[in-house]
Amino acid sequence: MTVPDALLADWSVSDFSMLERAVVVANHRLHETDLFTDDALIDLIDAHPGEDFSINTMGVNPEVFDWREGDRNEVDAATLLDLVRTGQLWINCRRVLQHHPKHAAAINQIFDELKRGNPNFIAEDQTANLLISSPSAWVPYHVDMPVNMLWHIRGSKRVWVYPPHDQRFAPDEVMQKVCSGKWSEDVPYETSFDKYALVYDAQPGQVITWPQLTPHRVTNLEGLNVSLSTEHKNPRARRQINVHTANEFLNGTVGWPSRSSNPDGVVAHAKQILARGVRYAGKFAGKTKQQFVYPKTFLVDPEAEHGVRLIDEDIDIVAPHETTV
Repeated sequence: MTVPDALLADWSVSDFSMLERAVVVANHRLHETDLFTDDALIDLIDAHPGEDFSINTMGVNPEVFDWREGDRNEVDAATLLDLVRTGQLWINCRRVLQHHPKHAAAINQIFDELKRGNPNFIAEDQTANLLISSPSAWVPYHVDMPVNMLWHIRGSKRVWVYPPHDQRFAPDEVMQKVCSGKWSEDVPYETSFDKYALVYDAQPGQVITWPQLTPHRVTNLEGLNVSLSTEHKNPRARRQINVHTANEFLNGTVGWPSRSSNPDGVVAHAKQILARGVRYAGKFAGKTKQQFVYPKTFLVDPEAEHGVRLIDEDIDIVAPHETTV
């Protein structure tokens, strides 16, 4: 395996200091390694456990929500990669750190370099997901609960990043439902939002990151796209999730209006204790927090258009927020 001595390239003091505080676009050298060649991707897919592997399709019009979860249907890795290259598919190999030691070594090196560049940077509960997607694939408007960094490696994609913590684009009521697990991370979107977005065309060797819970969406532009999505938490990030979770409990279950989503201060710490208490009480009652997941509604099929065969033609897919009146 060939890995450069440094995987972050030409980072400025400002790049490091603005992590988690603003949108940062910087350079990396993951694409210079041999970890993401076709052969390496085939080996990784073959070795990746099924419980941490998902495959999706999304229709051809980004303005029409049609995000679907599918079944690999025992298609071998080489054929699957060819279908992604020519079809309308999006693969997520989750928990790369746990399953692929060579990739984990490179990812851990990146986090070590980030910490050396910014001593105040705290990255706990680190995870990494490998995203492999078709040239015309797209990912709907959504938020990520942990702090997210998108390391682009192959192909090109356009990323729309919307103003963070702005009630016009992801109001607190939405964040509460996402963080409490009632909704997926896909949130309500209107095309009028786009005029407020920062738009980046990501090329191999670029990383884009933004503050926690920043709304964003992605459309691929050209070629087989390969990106590494890393996520991490820190005390403030956990507290932000817990504040939204506590507010959902107070507003929805208790009926006591709770409006502040500020993750700092005494009230935020009290809400974190409340959210943890509700979670522990649920465990004692035999209930655990479950994030919304989409049902599997298609099979991967090399003979079908876009590599997708619907299980039931009559099933329409809607995001959780689209069922709410």
